[in-house]
Amino acid sequence: MFQVFKKLDWFFKHYWKRYTFAILALITASAIGLIPPKLVGFTIDQIQFNSLTTQFLTSIILGYLALIVVHYTISFLWDYTLFGGAVILEKWVRSNLMSHFLKMTPTFYGKYRTGDLMARSTNDLKAINLTAGYGVLTLVDSSIFMLMIILVMGFTISWQLTIAALIPLPIMAVVMNKYGAAIHSRFTKAQAAFGEMNNEVLESIRGVRVIRAFVQEKQDAERFENMTENVYSKNIEVAKIDALFEPTMKILVGLSYAIGLGYGAFLVFGNKITLGDLVTFNVYLGMLIWPMFAVGELINILQRGNASLDRVNNTLDYEADVKDAEKLQTVNKVDSIQFAHVNFSYPGTEMNQLTDISLLVKKGQTIGIVGKTGAGKSTLFKLLLRQYAGLTGQISISNVDLLNISLEQIRSWIGYVPQDQIMFSKTIRENIQFGKTEATDEEIFRVMDLAHFLDDIKQLPNGLDTQVGETGITLSGGQKQRVALARAFIKNPEILILDDSMSAVDGKTEAKIIEHLRRERKNKTTFIASHRLSAVTHADHIIVLENGKIIEEGTHEALIAFNGWYKEQYNAQQLEDGEVASE
Repeated sequence: MFQVFKKLDWFFKHYWKRYTFAILALITASAIGLIPPKLVGFTIDQIQFNSLTTQFLTSIILGYLALIVVHYTISFLWDYTLFGGAVILEKWVRSNLMSHFLKMTPTFYGKYRTGDLMARSTNDLKAINLTAGYGVLTLVDSSIFMLMIILVMGFTISWQLTIAALIPLPIMAVVMNKYGAAIHSRFTKAQAAFGEMNNEVLESIRGVRVIRAFVQEKQDAERFENMTENVYSKNIEVAKIDALFEPTMKILVGLSYAIGLGYGAFLVFGNKITLGDLVTFNVYLGMLIWPMFAVGELINILQRGNASLDRVNNTLDYEADVKDAEKLQTVNKVDSIQFAHVNFSYPGTEMNQLTDISLLVKKGQTIGIVGKTGAGKSTLFKLLLRQYAGLTGQISISNVDLLNISLEQIRSWIGYVPQDQIMFSKTIRENIQFGKTEATDEEIFRVMDLAHFLDDIKQLPNGLDTQVGETGITLSGGQKQRVALARAFIKNPEILILDDSMSAVDGKTEAKIIEHLRRERKNKTTFIASHRLSAVTHADHIIVLENGKIIEEGTHEALIAFNGWYKEQYNAQQLEDGEVASE
């Protein structure tokens, strides 16, 4: 049960001063809280024996007021310090998770779904926060505070009465242990179900237009209803155990009260203790309710925290399959990029997605990559971006193996526009500035001209300050692609990768963008993958991929002369364009 504290020892060691102060202040406040009941009992005895004076009563009242002020001050300090530490822990773990997510490759995101990761970043972190704050409080109160009350009851009133009143405690220990084991198991299942529901919600929101187009609203609502029913049933199982804690505590505390009152009255009649002692004892028994209840709360919180911490640690312990080498080499500029007999297959597959790829790219060249869907064009770019490990052969930049160059440096050279455009829920200005944070409006308008987006920006309600909505839902497919192009252009990267990133724009617009590229990208390397061959006809070198292999390569003229797949496809597309133009 206490394993969760051991797992968090790195945090407690770092903030040992904070937690030491909080615990000492908590113990001090608890000790001060034990004084008033003694004063009450003593006053009752003074009244019983007719020895209470005005001066004595005034002293007691003033003492009470002083204790209230001191107790309030110390309680504020331990509360602020202890729960402030819990918030710091939550912040640390959340920052670690975010940093971890940013380092992870597609393999990780193929294993963990977004909804589950969100659950671990929200609900599980709240459970960990409770463990470091409320958990420490219940640990101190259910052990030290309880022991302090018992010792005061025993030494200052009667050990016989104290032991008799605490007979229910062993029963409580056994019952709480069983409840704790059940909570851990059921809470883990409930959190997993919550993660699955998150996934369902995210997919439904993202795919809402597809759901409507296929008239699947009813079916999707039914699927969601089933998911929520599953989450509900799992949480009800947790709630059933939760609901047993308080009644069990009350029964055991009530039993202690009955013993204390009955046996205490017997001792008063036998003149073994005074009436004031009996009143004080029963006040202490009342104070013992919270420490007894805290035992149940402690078990509940620690089991939840342990389950959540295990889920978070499983995520953080996932080793990135792509990371920097121990000894890195510095490359000052990109003079060349070379693929030498590169072979690659995705994790979990046996068939190669790329086979024996060899290609030399010199600085300033434009490379066209074409082929059927699934030929391996995007895979080639992902390897250059080092999104996957496990390739054989070698990719090098300026004659230095890509594995020996830092990931940060590689990606700082590259401007990447993928097939699926990602727009952030911000303005168009902020989306473009993602490529260059300090970019001015003048620079932004310039790259929008390169991406042929100036006419569109004039039609948008707030110009550059137009909110694009989540994932750019307010923009058309072609507009999103051109904003993404502008974002890459403003970075002015050494290597620009366009991965079929103009598929949603018409041929005339694409031709203008290509023309702008040719003018702007002189002396810089550009890769263009496209199904529309007109996008690569100007390239210095074109490769044709089929089933991950290079089947043709050369300039546009050379490939036309080769009379292979490229010529056949080019003629077919020219014919289609001609028919469209004639229409």
